[in-house]
Amino acid sequence: MDKYLRTWRQDALNKGQNDAAIYIGDKVLALTNNDSDAFWLAQVHFGNNNFTRALGLLSRKDLIDRSLSCRYLAAHCYIKQGRYEQALDILGEDNPTHLVTTSHNARRKLAHINGHASRNVTHRGIRAQRDRIELSEERERDRESEKELKFQAGMCYLRGVCFAKRNAFDRARECYKDAVRIDVQCFEAFDQLMKNSMLSPAEELAFLDELDFDSIRIDDQSLAQEAAHFTKLLYTTRLSKYSSPATLANATETLSTHYNLASNPDLLLTRAETLYTQCRFYDALAITTSILNSQDSSTSSLDAYSKNTNASLGHSPRLYPLHLALLFETGANNTLFHLSHTLSTHAPHEAYTYLAIGTYYLSTFRIAEARRFFSKASLMDPHSAPAWIGFAHTFAAEGEHDQAIAAYSTAARLFQGSHLPQLFLGMQHLALNNMQLAWEYCLAAFEMSSGTIQSGTEEEFSNGIFNGTTNLGGDPLVLNEIGVILYHQANLPAAAKLFHKSLELASELGCNMTAWVASRANLAHTLRRLGRFEESLAEFDECLRTATGGAAPASAFEPGRGMTAFANLSLNGTGMGLTPSGAASGYDERNLIGSIHTSRGLVLLSMGGRTREAVMALHEAVRVLGGDAGGGGVAGTLLSRAMEYWALEEDLEMDDEDSASQAGSVVAARGSLRSSKRKGKEVVSTRPSASTKGLSNERLIEQRMDGDADDMLDAALGTVR
Repeated sequence: MDKYLRTWRQDALNKGQNDAAIYIGDKVLALTNNDSDAFWLAQVHFGNNNFTRALGLLSRKDLIDRSLSCRYLAAHCYIKQGRYEQALDILGEDNPTHLVTTSHNARRKLAHINGHASRNVTHRGIRAQRDRIELSEERERDRESEKELKFQAGMCYLRGVCFAKRNAFDRARECYKDAVRIDVQCFEAFDQLMKNSMLSPAEELAFLDELDFDSIRIDDQSLAQEAAHFTKLLYTTRLSKYSSPATLANATETLSTHYNLASNPDLLLTRAETLYTQCRFYDALAITTSILNSQDSSTSSLDAYSKNTNASLGHSPRLYPLHLALLFETGANNTLFHLSHTLSTHAPHEAYTYLAIGTYYLSTFRIAEARRFFSKASLMDPHSAPAWIGFAHTFAAEGEHDQAIAAYSTAARLFQGSHLPQLFLGMQHLALNNMQLAWEYCLAAFEMSSGTIQSGTEEEFSNGIFNGTTNLGGDPLVLNEIGVILYHQANLPAAAKLFHKSLELASELGCNMTAWVASRANLAHTLRRLGRFEESLAEFDECLRTATGGAAPASAFEPGRGMTAFANLSLNGTGMGLTPSGAASGYDERNLIGSIHTSRGLVLLSMGGRTREAVMALHEAVRVLGGDAGGGGVAGTLLSRAMEYWALEEDLEMDDEDSASQAGSVVAARGSLRSSKRKGKEVVSTRPSASTKGLSNERLIEQRMDGDADDMLDAALGTVR
């Protein structure tokens, strides 16, 4: 009868008829009074969210003390109820670290016994029969031991959850690591380490290498090695995208081609995260959109709105923060609004719903509303990195540096393996001109992203750069920000080296170089201050070519502003990386092009003999900027001075007698312009020229420029005709 009832019970559970499974399972337990039947019934109650009934069943039969699996289930019930202290009382606070080594040795010993027994079977009949019996008993014991190991690993994972809820993140990290060491198939613990950024990129790679994937057991031992390799590839795709790009690319490619997982959403999401760190936002957005559209909503009875709604729901929570950040970066505000509305209607209890609303308000510069919804998302999921980073960004957007520093500090405490909070803290202190603190935070971010331990002062770091002893890797934006600090400290050669290395690293990672125009402009400004005008002009020309041929604008060029990743709402092991964005500093494409022309004009003025080209560049800057305050105003002032210099030069050509004195005036004027530059901030003198003769020639120059423009227009019209 008990066999019949167990079959009925399992059939009801397979069909999702939980009430019937509970009813029949209760009768099975009454007949057999078996611990396994009690554990099965408690599991059904747990799966049906009846945590109190499951605990009552486990407590009545005193199963918690007698059975390891029941102890695990009871602790899990307490955690689901938010009773973490009671869960820790059952689990204990110490991990069984002795199982980390003995489990692997036992498994290897078991494989050796199996191979030895299989060889003996072919030689002796009677002994082979006895060996089979002993082998069967041995396998049964090992199977039970394997189950205990898995439950021990699961208890380590639950222990880590309890410590994380108590904000004891160091102990939680060790519990998660021990869980994976004991049972490499305990993916829950590994996932917590990765998505909460509890390990730095270098630590993630080292931890993966120390795991014993050969301990995986399957029924067909001939496939054990392939199963171990496959599992390691899956785990590799969850690593930070900065830890080892080559290893990550190889794992993704192998899983996509050899195992035919190219269309799997998790593999597609890994590709999108990699593209996001490379600033290839449109390519990444195409992938995340394809994942959303992969939902089967082709039923003819559904209208277009219903299809779009269904496609936006039911996906992995990992997808939404990345998709939202990509929509922000590409300026798809209408899509953001529709997605936020859909999620708020159909998924109001999910944290990513309020993250979407906050991102929409941030994209429309409604900072107060964005802060309120980011705060709500962080309250619903205290371990949501995107919510915390977005919340801190709202303060940075309004220039509230102290509040931003406090919020970034909280993010740094919660996500100890990510370099992004440290980098953001360095940016905020850089904006406050706290150079020492900015240096310490940016150096910490450099160590975490590159895996290189570096200590000392700016001078020691600079010496390491030129001696080749410092490994310049990791996040290219970290190198850019350290270069900005060295620029302000007047260490221009080291700053130029870092800006150049930042661009090289971004190119090696396959980044979209349009997003790195700011780093190139920082390099150009540094070269200008070093007096290397030809190289500086070449870099500014490259900035202009990249900016006019690219898509999304980068941020401000002036060293000191740096590049802030305002839309980097995807902080996973992803690991997720930092991308330069123009949203923080408010620069759009028009200001971007105008700033480049202004910088080119400044360099041409400093070179001497190219005043006419400087006037043309500054004239173009004023035309593009339209006289905006802070942009066109500077360009307009420089244009007025450049025209004065050009007028003086024209006088030199027309008046041979006064050539010596006029040349002295031009040189003196240029000298005053150069002497007014201090620490990267260009202070342009607006004092009128003493030469009234030069001022009278400005109208002639304007007329000549108008004539040149007419000639160019006539030529263009003739070509069109």
